[in-house]
Amino acid sequence: MSSNRMQLWMGGMLVAGGALLLAGSLFNFDAWAFCWPLGLVALGVWLVTRPASSPLGGPINYRFLGEIRRGGNWRVLDEEFNQFVGDIRLDLTQAQIALGETRLRFAGFVGDITLIVPAGVGVSVTSAAFVTDLDFLGQHRATIFAPINTATPGYAAAERRLRLEVNYFVLDLNIHPGERV
Repeated sequence: MSSNRMQLWMGGMLVAGGALLLAGSLFNFDAWAFCWPLGLVALGVWLVTRPASSPLGGPINYRFLGEIRRGGNWRVLDEEFNQFVGDIRLDLTQAQIALGETRLRFAGFVGDITLIVPAGVGVSVTSAAFVTDLDFLGQHRATIFAPINTATPGYAAAERRLRLEVNYFVLDLNIHPGERV
């Protein structure tokens, strides 16, 4: 799902939920009694209709709850990570990162993503989260309902580049510098 479509979907869900809660307040009925079942139905529809393969051409990792951890010597591919609630920690300091641009796409409801990136690798972040707490190589930034587009200086000229596309409702994104061992 593209970043724009994900933003539209998330915005539509917020508007619909807010309208339902407002109607509940105005007409004196328990709107939460409708929100939870509708949320479960929406989650079920997403699970049934989710794409079988990634538009990035690489693998897709689905986790409803839990964590995804990678470290040591592994090959970084164009890849997609989807989870409802959980943590993702990718240590890229010993990983094999191909020349050119590698895209990593992350999507979920509430998440904590930590990437440890070796020196010399360019990093670009595009985030469409409702609430974001970003630590980007030592620079802290917190936003509410504002997209984030940032990159390391000289990203376009870097030999190895990581493009991160992130779509969450609540996100804690930490990108730390690491040294290649």
